[in-house]
Parts: sequence; C-alpha cells; structure tokens
Amino acid sequence: MNARDRAPLGQGIARVGLILSLLFGLIAVGAGYWQVIRASELTRAPDNPIVIAAARDVVRGKILDRTGATLATSKRDANGEPYRVYADRSLAPLIGYASPVYGTAGLERAYNAELSGQGSPNSLDDLLSKLAPGATQGESLTLSLSLKLQEAAVKALGSDRGAVVMLDPRTGRVLAMASTPTFNANAIADPTTAVAAFTRTAAVAGQPFLDRATMGEYVPGSIFKIVTSAAALGSGAISPSTTYPQQPAAETAGLLVSGFRIHDGHHDFSGSLALDYDQAIEVSCNIYFALTGLRTGGAALAASAARFGFGKPIPFDLPTAVSQVTNGGGSFGGGFKDDVELANAAYGQAETLVTPLQMALVASAVANGGVLMRPELVTSISGQTGNVSIGPETLGSAMSPGVAGTIGHAMELAVESSWGRIFTTGAAIPGIDTAGKTGTAQIGGSAEPNSWFIGYAPANNPQVAIAVVVEQGGHGSARAAPIAGSLMGLWLKTLNP
Repeated sequence: MNARDRAPLGQGIARVGLILSLLFGLIAVGAGYWQVIRASELTRAPDNPIVIAAARDVVRGKILDRTGATLATSKRDANGEPYRVYADRSLAPLIGYASPVYGTAGLERAYNAELSGQGSPNSLDDLLSKLAPGATQGESLTLSLSLKLQEAAVKALGSDRGAVVMLDPRTGRVLAMASTPTFNANAIADPTTAVAAFTRTAAVAGQPFLDRATMGEYVPGSIFKIVTSAAALGSGAISPSTTYPQQPAAETAGLLVSGFRIHDGHHDFSGSLALDYDQAIEVSCNIYFALTGLRTGGAALAASAARFGFGKPIPFDLPTAVSQVTNGGGSFGGGFKDDVELANAAYGQAETLVTPLQMALVASAVANGGVLMRPELVTSISGQTGNVSIGPETLGSAMSPGVAGTIGHAMELAVESSWGRIFTTGAAIPGIDTAGKTGTAQIGGSAEPNSWFIGYAPANNPQVAIAVVVEQGGHGSARAAPIAGSLMGLWLKTLNP
C-alpha cells in the first residue's frame, strides 16, 4: 500500500474521539432530560415502583375538604402498619381507595406520590429527594369540595345511578362531584376485609367503581342545544330573532331530512307560532335546533364543541373520558356522516356522547361570560416541605361574551318564564334567579330516557354551575331539574352564605 493511501494515525484517533464525545453528549442530554426536566413527572407517576413501595410503609397524608374537614386519614393496625380510613362513602368513586391488597384508585392514585411522601409541589425538591432518606409522612391535600354538599348530592341521587358535578364558574373549582352507586372504600382499604369487599363491589350490577362524573359517557339530549347555540350564534348562522317558517308544521308532521323524519311533540301549545331563539330554548324545540344545526354546518358545530373541550381529555386532577359531538370518519363536515346525523346531533342525539363534567363546564362557560376555566379539585398541597397553593387557570374562550349573554338570557327564561317552567320543574330557586336547560336523552329500546339538567345561579351573578344526570330518570324535569335546584339552593343559601 502506498504511504499516501494511509490516513495519518492522528486523524483516526480524532474521529473516534469526536464520535465518543457525541455519544457521551447524547447520553448526558438524555440523562438530564429524564433526571431533571421529567423528574417531577416520573416521581409522581402512580406506577413508579418507588412510589408503590413507599406507599406500603409511609403514613399517607390527609385529604381535607374546603373547610378543613377530614375526608381521608390513616390509622395503624395491630401490627403497626398504616391503613386508610375514609369519612363517608359518598366520596368513594371520587377519592377512591388506597389498599395494601389492591393498590390505589381515584384521587388516591392520581396523587399517590404526594400522599406517600415521594412527590413534592416543588420540582427541585423532587430532584433532591432522590439523595435524601425516605419520607415517613406523606403530604396532605386540601380540596375545593364541600363534604356536606357532596353528601347532599349523593342523597339526592338516592338509589338511582347517576352523577352530579358542581363548580364555581369563576374559578373552575369543584364544589361537589358525586357518582352513584357508591361503595365502601373503608372495607377495601382494611387488609382484613379487602378481598371480600372488593369482590363483592366488583360484582354489583351498577358498577360502583365507575366514577360517572368523569368517566361516564352519556347521550346528552337537549342540554347539548347550548353547544349548538354557541356554534350557531358565534358563526352568525342565526341571531336571537331567527325563525323557521317550516317549524310549526313540522311539530305535527315531523321534519323530513334526507328521508329521516325528526319528531318533536313536546310543545303543541305554541300552535302556528314560528319560534325565535329564546322561545326555542324555553320549550326545548328539537325541530328548531335540527334546522339550526343544518344551517350552521358540521364543521362549525364540531369546532365550537372543541372550544368547550370536546374531542380530548379534560385537563383535571383525575382521568376523564373524552366527550364527542360525532364518532367521526364522515365527510359531511366536522366528521359527520351526513345531514341526518348532523340534524340529530344538533339537539343532542345521534352519536353525541358527553361526561357530566364536560357539561358542567359548558354551563360554567356560559355563566362566566364565555371564558372556560380549568376544573380544579386539589387547591393546596402541604407537609414537611411547606404549603403550595394551586390557583385558578383559564383554558380559553369557548364563545364571546355577547354570545354567552344571549344564551344565558335564554337559559334564564327556560327556568323562570311561564313556558320554561313547564320543562324545568323544580329547577328554580326561591328568591334567586336561575338559568338552566333540561335534557331528555333517548337511549333506545324500551328503556326510559336519561334525565339531564345543566345550569347556574344566581343568573345575574353566577356563583355555582351544575350538571346532573340520572340514568333512566325520565324527562329532565322529572329527576334532574329538582335535584339541581335543591343542591344549588343549599349551596347558595346555607353552605356558602
């Protein structure tokens, strides 16, 4: 080989050194990313083995309600090992359980790292904690929730399956989040009764482990007309004075859309009157909103729903099911299959599915002038590292203040006017102007419809927003509206004077 064909030895060493330096640099960047940038997230992960191991030995922090009442605490058994004790079974689907046999669920799982002393509100503390001795006492959580209101919500639902979500629309803070049926979390947390209690609860037909408030997916019925209203008014497809000449006749004969006939016989008393927007909300006219959906278009309706949070998990302290305006895949606009699906979705049927939390946010956005607040359950984390408060957070604008005002005025008429009261019986709070909308969601077959109500109060200075669903509870005025009125009244007149 000719000498000039051989590369100098120094150049080869330099190349190898450069490659090794790059590799070490990549390793350092990766280690820094996982150990520093993502450290807090990994430390808090419920499936982190360190967190799981610590949870078996550490005395978990307390969970308190907004007044300081203890919702969850820890005791020690005869062997000196800690186990969890809960204040009331109305909290079970929300707080869940911490069990030495079955692990964690609900809020106990979502905040397992903090409650077991393995996570800190301060990300620097998370990093330094890897070098410190293991904690023996977990952090405590303070919730925005009222135990008394939570108990009242579960009592109001009674033996029915359903959910109640109550929020402060100004901050997004959760006041109550009930789901029925409930279960005995104490029995699952106690190692001596855990297996029998878990087995028994899992076998119950009503799915007590399902938190219906955040994970229940329901056909919304007429409460979805509020979302359709935001899309139609916001896009200019309709105005408050919009009427449809064909609507009165369609009340009797039905509205024919591409061979499908939409019926609506709830308000024959309006006779030959072509309803405007306010009146259509008052009497909950399906024909009006089917026509409005078609005029608005699928793309605008889907886009409006997305601004309320549809189509993705809601950012919240707990996992949430995704609400949908359509199942998607269609080419009609916004993922709708055709005009028949769009017309039916516009008044809350077809493939539209929602969670109670999602619809409480819809009511809250109207009450808050169109601004959507992030729902918030945990308001502070405290312990050996100090106290960190978690403040309100804005998610964005769901509609303009003007559109929110128009919808809010119609929702107030739906509760307070002579026509509206026919469909929202029990929702009105004596002495306090109330805004709301009922829903009677058909679920197919011979089953009774689901009973819905969303609303807020006081109408002119909203302090509480609510969503109520009662499975197979009949018309919205039969079960959901009276529950909503009584709970909002309890909060405004007694629990939050």
